[in-house]
Amino acid sequence: MDKREGQPAGRKHIPQRTCVVCRETAAKRALVRVVRTADQGVQIDLTGKKNGRGAYLCTRPECWQRALSSPVLDKALRTTLSDDDRARLSEAMANLVQSGQR
Repeated sequence: MDKREGQPAGRKHIPQRTCVVCRETAAKRALVRVVRTADQGVQIDLTGKKNGRGAYLCTRPECWQRALSSPVLDKALRTTLSDDDRARLSEAMANLVQSGQR
């Protein structure tokens, strides 16, 4: 047993995050992070390391469509998405779905 957390040695902790639309929990790397930055507005953060307030979305097109058409992403990021932000996220959604990424 590992002395730190009572887990067997060799087991690595996998961070879990929740999709802000469907509320399903998954591994952090399986979800897409959307981040609100001070200087660049709302962006997709594929690295998961950008500074700013973040929210996670699963890769289902229905979740992305609902996030862009309802205020759920506005609330999660504590901002109001501009038309440019919505267009940028819509384009990113199309690219993610098309490439089958993540």
